[in-house]
Amino acid sequence: MIRKNLLIWITVISSVIFVIQLASIQLSGDSFDRDFAIQEISVYPERGLIFDRNGELLVANQPMYELIVIPENTVEFDTVQLSNLIGIEQNELSKRISSARKYSTKLPSVIHSQISKEKNAYLQEKIWLFDGFYLRKNSVRDYIRPFASNVIGYTGEVDQNDIISNPYYEKGEMIGKQGIESYYEDRLRGVKGKRYFQKDRFNRIIGPYNDSKKDIPPKKADNITLTIDIRLQEYAESLLKNKKGGIVAIEPSSGEVLTLVSAPTYQSKQFIGQNRSVNFQSLLNDTINKPLFDRALQAQYSPGSPMKILNALIGLQEGVIDESTTFTCNAGHYYSRNAFMACHNKFGTISDLRKGIYNSCNTYFAKTYKMIIDKYDSPSLGLDNWSKHIKSFGLGDYLGYDLSIGKKGFIPESNYYNRFYGNNRWSASTTISNSIGQGEILTTPIQMANFASAIANRGFFYKPHFVKKINNQANISLEKNLTSIDKENFEVVINGMVDVVERGTARIAKIKNINVAGKTGTVENFILIEGEKKQLTDHSTFIAFAPAKDPKIVVSVFVENGYWGSRWAAPIASLIIEKYLTGNVERKWLESRMINGSLLAEYEKPYKFQNFIINE
Repeated sequence: MIRKNLLIWITVISSVIFVIQLASIQLSGDSFDRDFAIQEISVYPERGLIFDRNGELLVANQPMYELIVIPENTVEFDTVQLSNLIGIEQNELSKRISSARKYSTKLPSVIHSQISKEKNAYLQEKIWLFDGFYLRKNSVRDYIRPFASNVIGYTGEVDQNDIISNPYYEKGEMIGKQGIESYYEDRLRGVKGKRYFQKDRFNRIIGPYNDSKKDIPPKKADNITLTIDIRLQEYAESLLKNKKGGIVAIEPSSGEVLTLVSAPTYQSKQFIGQNRSVNFQSLLNDTINKPLFDRALQAQYSPGSPMKILNALIGLQEGVIDESTTFTCNAGHYYSRNAFMACHNKFGTISDLRKGIYNSCNTYFAKTYKMIIDKYDSPSLGLDNWSKHIKSFGLGDYLGYDLSIGKKGFIPESNYYNRFYGNNRWSASTTISNSIGQGEILTTPIQMANFASAIANRGFFYKPHFVKKINNQANISLEKNLTSIDKENFEVVINGMVDVVERGTARIAKIKNINVAGKTGTVENFILIEGEKKQLTDHSTFIAFAPAKDPKIVVSVFVENGYWGSRWAAPIASLIIEKYLTGNVERKWLESRMINGSLLAEYEKPYKFQNFIINE
């Protein structure tokens, strides 16, 4: 009896469960359809356009096609025929299909991308022979101007890490890989939509699902206007042709980056088309020129003599010197009994602050630096106070600009020297090279341009940035970053910088009817080769702004192995200033010398590790 009742109850309970499940499936038809009879296809919006500051179109889109497979819809086919048809090796085709099957048997995967419209027209006639494969229209970037590629960046197909870190992306989708394309990916990609298709019992698409009522249209991408002046960028790139280094030009009143040049560099269009993987690998393997290494943002160099300007400002702020303070230079300075810092000034030269700046006297700034450090009870306190002043100009840290690469440089504090020498078992003389920018200090070209902006603004700077507007709306609210130097201390230093160009070490940078304030630098270039310190050809550097009284542009130039500051960096910077402020260049002789000049022979000298970049 019990067994009989138990059987009845089992039958009843099983029937109820079955009915509930059946009712659930019937009532939630959308879920059933989606799992078993509906094909979901993503619809991609075109990426946003990119313009320069003057509205010139830099990046658009061009139609391309991609071959898609839905693995569960495929039947046995001739892989040799298909590989010949699309132009890839049979083994590679098999790998891609296998990868698509592992990713999902139901979802579409890209097998072959960036197919031209001509090739697409040919494939459309043949692809019906291969069940489960179809061609989908998409778009790829059209990089209209071959300049500012290190700023704009490029796009590429998502990899497995991209998909894992962000489920938004699907296999075969494009994503910004570098530059503005990467940093503003969320704005430039838009939001993809969805289309739903009905499938029959043989798993074939037979038409739109529910008359397309449930389709989700894509959300339009944003357009971006850069701060870059593409005409000035093109000109600056021509000046750095056949040289290595970086150029940064900034509008000091806003922090907008007008040009950012790294040489050698690449072109964004190299990452478009069938040869993009080969091109990328070739660029990556070029360990001599390092075209993917942005020297303007990533290369950390000793700043050289421009650091004297900051030491002058700190000396004024700390009250250890004033504009009439004089020092005598005896062709150099003994900073300890047996240690001599040479200077190009003649024996017995007496300099006040302005003369010390425009003649770039090592002695003047070595003595100023020593007084800054020795003002405090211990070298540690003195150096940390000095370091605080330096860092207030944005050195020694990331500036926070809107590109995803860069280096922070290095400004030493007392703990750095204490680790080497012991607590306070060192003095200002131990660190004296910091006075002329040849010590442990490391800066990037964009940091040099930024601290020059702070001087041009008489004590503050705005964060450098590369995007001016998004959809015609201002992208950034300007926030002043104040330095630790009082405004009244800047004028005498700026007058000295004007003297640098008018009668000092950068006379070649003079521009008719424009007062330029600048500072040259000749950066000693050492390297250890098999444990032995070797000196390579000096680097050439220059910072400048103009007009001196009401600056509209700041320029920082660094040319590797460029001998001295006035040989390459100063002329290049002055030509950029003239071009930007006047729209023309009158000094054609100088322009020709810079554009046609080359340092390739210098870079090919038989030094081991000649192309080493400091602290990559």
